[in-house]
Amino acid sequence: MADRRAVLAPGRGYDTRGPLFVYLGEALRRLGFEVHEVTWQRLDELRPDAAPGWVAAQLAPVLDSGVDLLVGKSLGSFATPLAAERGIPAVWLTPLLHEPAVRDPLGRTTSPFLLVGGTGDASWDGAVARRLSPHVVEVAGADHSLMVPGPLAGSAEALGRVCTAVEEFARDIGGVTPVSAR
Repeated sequence: MADRRAVLAPGRGYDTRGPLFVYLGEALRRLGFEVHEVTWQRLDELRPDAAPGWVAAQLAPVLDSGVDLLVGKSLGSFATPLAAERGIPAVWLTPLLHEPAVRDPLGRTTSPFLLVGGTGDASWDGAVARRLSPHVVEVAGADHSLMVPGPLAGSAEALGRVCTAVEEFARDIGGVTPVSAR
């Protein structure tokens, strides 16, 4: 039985069936986390100007039942205020760092967080990421899905690098021992 709980909050066009979430979910399960995958409700009704409140309204009830790690991608990064207010360690995949509603709470939080992005993503700002956190993975050339140009092996390598960083971060935040080592 899992002793910790992780919540996966997807992007708008990248749900928890995408490779990042499939592999990160498996990595977290192997570390002993119960993994809760969020599915956005009524996504077709989302107005861009309402995204912060919309994400908070959908995630708050999920977080109310307890969470040890929040993993959010893109749209899911509008949950940074919830993570900051509740002291939840987090992993932010391709966070919308150009949005003050995402960036500002990161500057206030006291809980550790990992930022992951690619230099080919207009939403990513590596200098801001490194100013906000000592935990940063920046993938050269990667787009908003963390895919890199060229042979697919380069994207698979980037996925492996991200998974390794998340595994190390999850271990560091709570002394988690891999299930296979128990």
